[in-house]
Amino acid sequence: MPDLLLTELRKIQKKEGYISEKAMKKLSIRLNIPIVQIYAAATFYSKLFTTPQGKYVIEICNSPSCYLNGSLNLIKFLEDKLKIRSGETSKDKKFSLHICSCIGCCNKPPAMLVNDMAYTELTKEKLEKILKECKS
Repeated sequence: MPDLLLTELRKIQKKEGYISEKAMKKLSIRLNIPIVQIYAAATFYSKLFTTPQGKYVIEICNSPSCYLNGSLNLIKFLEDKLKIRSGETSKDKKFSLHICSCIGCCNKPPAMLVNDMAYTELTKEKLEKILKECKS
C-alpha cells in the first residue's frame, strides 16, 4: 500500500503542481486510508509539496560535499536575488526555493536542481545566468 500511496501522491502533484488538502481528502476516501497517513507521507518526502510552488522549483544541495564547496554562499545569493527563503515561493509565483540534501552530484559540487534538471559546479555567475534564462 505505501507504494500505491506514493504513486498516487506523485500523480496529484504532477497534475496540480502540489498536493492540496482537498486532494488528500479525496485520496483518503478513494484508497480508504486515514487522511493523517496521507498527510504524513505528503509532508515526509522532500520531493512532495503541500503548498503551491513556483514555475521553477529550485532545490539547492547543502550536503557535505556541496557545503564544503560553498553552497551556503550560493544559498544566500539565491535568497537575496529571489527575495525569498528556503520553503518559500516568490510573489510573482515564478520561483520556489528549497535547501535539500544530496542530489547525487557530489562529484561536481556545489549543485542544484531546477525542475529536476541538474546544474553542477555552481558559481554566482552560473546562478545569475540560470535565473536570467528562467526569467526570459
